Amino acid sequence: MQKSKSRSIVFKIAKYFGITFVVILGLLFLTPIVFEDQIKEQIKKTANERLSAELNYSDVSVSFFRHFPSLTLTLDDLSLNGSAPYKNEKFITAKEVSFGINVASLIFSKSVKIDQIYLSDSFINVKVNPNGEANYNVYKSQKQSTQPKDSSEAALKLERIEILNSKIIYDDKSTKVHFDALGFNYLGKGDLNKAVFDLYSKAKIEKLNIVYEDEPYLMNKKIDADLITKININSLSFFFQQNNLKINQLLVDLKGKFDILKDGYNMDFVIKSDNSNLYDVFTAFPPKYITWLSQTEIKGKANLLFTLKGKYITSQNIAPDLNLDIKINDGFVNYNKSAFPVSNLNLDIKTKVPSLNPDLVIVDAKNLSLNINQDYLKSKFLVKGVNTPDINGQFNAKIDLEKLTRALGIPNIQLKGALVSDVKVNGVFDQKNKRFPITNGKIDLKNGYLKTPYYPNPITNITINSKIENQKGTFQDLKVNLKPVQFTFEGKPVFVQANLSNFDDLSYDVKAKGELDVNRIYKVFSQKGLDLDGFVKADLVLKGKQSDAEKGNYSKLHNKGTLELRNIGIASEYLPKKFIIKEGIFKINQDKMSFNNFLAAYGQSDFKMNGYLQNVFNYATTNTGILRGSFKVTARYINVDEFMSATDPNTSVAQNPAPKTETKPAANKQTGVIIIPTNLNLQLFASAEKVNFDKLNLQNAAGNLSMKNGKLTMQNTGFNLIGCNVSMNANYQAVTPQKANFDYSIKAADFDIKRAYNEVEVFRKMASAAEKAQGIVSLDYQLKGRLNGNMAPVYPSLVGGGTLSVKDVKVRGLKMFNAVSKQTNSESMKNPDVSKVDIKTTVKNNIITVERFKFKFAGFRPRIEGTTSLDGKMNLKMRLGLPPFGIFGIPLTVTGTQDNPKVKVGRKTEDLEETKDTE
Repeated sequence: MQKSKSRSIVFKIAKYFGITFVVILGLLFLTPIVFEDQIKEQIKKTANERLSAELNYSDVSVSFFRHFPSLTLTLDDLSLNGSAPYKNEKFITAKEVSFGINVASLIFSKSVKIDQIYLSDSFINVKVNPNGEANYNVYKSQKQSTQPKDSSEAALKLERIEILNSKIIYDDKSTKVHFDALGFNYLGKGDLNKAVFDLYSKAKIEKLNIVYEDEPYLMNKKIDADLITKININSLSFFFQQNNLKINQLLVDLKGKFDILKDGYNMDFVIKSDNSNLYDVFTAFPPKYITWLSQTEIKGKANLLFTLKGKYITSQNIAPDLNLDIKINDGFVNYNKSAFPVSNLNLDIKTKVPSLNPDLVIVDAKNLSLNINQDYLKSKFLVKGVNTPDINGQFNAKIDLEKLTRALGIPNIQLKGALVSDVKVNGVFDQKNKRFPITNGKIDLKNGYLKTPYYPNPITNITINSKIENQKGTFQDLKVNLKPVQFTFEGKPVFVQANLSNFDDLSYDVKAKGELDVNRIYKVFSQKGLDLDGFVKADLVLKGKQSDAEKGNYSKLHNKGTLELRNIGIASEYLPKKFIIKEGIFKINQDKMSFNNFLAAYGQSDFKMNGYLQNVFNYATTNTGILRGSFKVTARYINVDEFMSATDPNTSVAQNPAPKTETKPAANKQTGVIIIPTNLNLQLFASAEKVNFDKLNLQNAAGNLSMKNGKLTMQNTGFNLIGCNVSMNANYQAVTPQKANFDYSIKAADFDIKRAYNEVEVFRKMASAAEKAQGIVSLDYQLKGRLNGNMAPVYPSLVGGGTLSVKDVKVRGLKMFNAVSKQTNSESMKNPDVSKVDIKTTVKNNIITVERFKFKFAGFRPRIEGTTSLDGKMNLKMRLGLPPFGIFGIPLTVTGTQDNPKVKVGRKTEDLEETKDTE
């Protein structure tokens, strides 16, 4: 009986639980259905009121089961555009966005309270333009909202934010910061409805990449973070109170604040890692070091401190102060079980960059030292500034380079040799004011050996015995002694011995002998595009003083020897192609370098040169040295278009001579003017069978050219163009790589108009009206002005004048004469034949002024004068003298353009507007 009673009670309890479960399950299904329309309407209303950006989604649903047990409204395939100026670009996209809804607010309140947000498989793409304008300002403040508050609006009272399997890209052009967070998972809790609240966060990132100014700092790092952040919504400020980060295995503490200002940021960050294992520090390094780390035994402790404090406002050129301190104690490094590991590795470096200004940088390396058995390397230095650095440091070493590279596992390079160094430096390096740090030291290397992966054979037998002294901190007191430097490459020894002193008035004593394949020696160091190539064979003795070379005291010099060149490529920042010396032997005698039958090429152009250069050593070793010379150049073909500069258009060339060392050709394809280096004083007697310039094909060009102080002068230069002999004189000088000044005079006799139109493209463009003209013209004209970056004239800058002589010209179908014919009802005016007339014109402020000239044909005696503009507008006065003697005439005006002339009877005209040259 008792057993039956107990069984009945259990059955009743199970029955009630079952009913309750069914009721609850029913409510879970029914509640979303009952309140679905109310919830959707409130969400739509809230979105319109609170968001200033376009919101789209494919479907919407309400359920307890998406994020059980929370009742959630879910938007599928959501996309939210950014705020201005990114309104047409996506800010957030997500496979699913769910809003957790407070169930009690549905039943007991007129407002729908949202207290949770879930994002799944989302992409958050944050952008900030160079002016600091961001795409994330999509939320309208209450003041901006046009909707009045009422009791029925939806309330955003967030207590939980969860992001699953998402991607964040942050690209800030104003601060030049970019980071990617891939495989991002985040859980944030707090009363986000308050103006000021604490946000408790847990974040995991599978791959984090951080790039600053296009330089990667962290790549593919795994992040595990536990954070507490105080957030002030009203002031958009974030205070990082307790933040423990784990970057791979490195534990990092982050504290500070971050305020979003109207036009920038205010930052105060402190990131540090105290007493960390040196091994753990390396796990946070870029991926290429991870492979090295797996084969390396590392011990020791490290302390890292990074601070960034201050405002960053791009528009006002305000930037924060950056500090980075790195300290390593008692480090031990042994790569691949080397028999000679690095021990006692100590590093103590403090770096300061006030206002992120490189010119103010301070690097204080108090200690950099290590041991390999009894060998040692010790260094310390303090550097202030970049442009004129103040340096105080010393470097001491007695070390076997092979043991060092093996112990550290330096990849791809085989380095051997006994290095002994003892150098002390203290003072300012300022080339402009000829200051050099007080220096005393030596660097010696014996039995040196270098092999890189870029070339199969090593440089061997490297010996360096060098000494440098400077007791007064001036260029004058600087002494450099190389006794000797030598090495063997491809079985050929190279020997250089030099004694240099007084760099104000360089005293030199140099001996050089050997053969060098520049192409191959360059490949030893780099596999990228060759800037240096060719073959050099030297046997030189150079001894003297720079001042004697400058003053022409050649009897005091002792410069002898030969320098043989083959296939040497000379690149300059001012030339887009390489100038190739195919072959040639320089014979050096005192200050003169003579060359005979030098063969050279530049692009399609070929050159044969004979002559001499002077002041070569002074030119090659200083920025002020002037290269003097005189030589004769002959060529079968020269393509002038290939010499167009491709340099930064803002560079000034007036005070900057072209560099003597070879540099990479400019990568961009922008054209530019031809630049004459300011440190050349050369006379050239040039002749070429064919010259191509802007699609002009010139024959038998010849002339005298001189280059001095960056100015090119052409005298008695002539050529033949379409059977016409042309002679000209000119002066030309580049002001910047995109601007040049010129003055120019030309004489051309008996120029065939028909042939010019058919064969010369520039003539067709400038004189399109000559399409149906025939006859002979001659030209005597002077012009000066400015050229732009495409070597084309800037019309308002042109000033000049001259005479165009017309002989036996037939004009057919010219629109201006057709218009005159129509206005005067004279058919014969359509196609006039002009026997002989001289037309004198002047050019200024974009206007060509035509002096009065007369001609006659078919009994008519026209008289023309007035102005035309270089862009085709006309304002001409014309008197059409009627047969038989032109005593009576019709006054006409010709206005409009060459393509659409307007002819009227009368004398009244309006002056053409001048365009003055603003420069």
